[in-house]
Amino acid sequence: MRRRRGRPLNGWLIVDKPSGMTSTQVVGRAKRLFDAQKVGHGGTLDPLATGLLPLAFGTATKTVPYVMDGTKVYQFTLRLGEARDSDDADGAVTATSDVRPTDEQLRAALPALTGDIMQVPPVYSALKVAGERAYDMARDGRPPELPPRPARVDRFELIARPDADTAVFEVESGKGVYMRALARDVALACGTVGHIAVLRRLRVGPFTEADAIMLDKLTPNDDNAHASAELLLPVETALADIPALALTEEEAVLLRHGRPLSLLDLMGRIPQTDASGTVRVMDAGRVLGLGRLEDGQLKPVRIL
Repeated sequence: MRRRRGRPLNGWLIVDKPSGMTSTQVVGRAKRLFDAQKVGHGGTLDPLATGLLPLAFGTATKTVPYVMDGTKVYQFTLRLGEARDSDDADGAVTATSDVRPTDEQLRAALPALTGDIMQVPPVYSALKVAGERAYDMARDGRPPELPPRPARVDRFELIARPDADTAVFEVESGKGVYMRALARDVALACGTVGHIAVLRRLRVGPFTEADAIMLDKLTPNDDNAHASAELLLPVETALADIPALALTEEEAVLLRHGRPLSLLDLMGRIPQTDASGTVRVMDAGRVLGLGRLEDGQLKPVRIL
């Protein structure tokens, strides 16, 4: 077997992504700077967008789904009066309008776009249609008709109105919600058109702006050196907002070997969980992995 190139690093790096770079480009640059064997990201950001892009190194890639399932917070600036084919400032103008809604009209449109909604994704998205990426079809002049998809928006607020042409919103949502589609739909609900001019992600799951580092801060002073592994957060940081359940040494051994545990033996230690029943399993103060409470048992889901 050929040895994988790079250092076997494990942990999370929370990058403050600059505008103009794709998420894949950020992953590639971080992999080179750290000389890392394996790096992935926890949720794509559009090239125009800035803000939190969590990068998973090594075994942290096992926890990516739990980061992507976490709550996300965004701020975006809606530019009113112009529709773009990409629903953001990088696209071509497809329609214009002289209508400029009031603050009250914008706020009145938000309840219908909050909660469990059906959302039509932007045609410039990574969704697949008959095996092709939607954005590839759009670039070829064959924009697909994308059906509405379920989305969950927990909070949608107008937070600033710099002028008649722009409005700034803050959104708290689950995974798979397109901010470009929200911006488009707010404008349409107010009888006009619009697109995102500025987009920033402020939070992803347990990670906030306080955890983030700029890409240019990763470059070592020595041209032959690699970025310091001390910049990585522990793998278990990604699971910090999942309820914890402490096990005894004997219980931890059983779970590590794939054996479920009876909830009767865990009475008094079982935390409150969400509908998924997922818990962060602890062994002597350290994260053993993830388990799920179901059918009267604690079942192992992912052992780290």
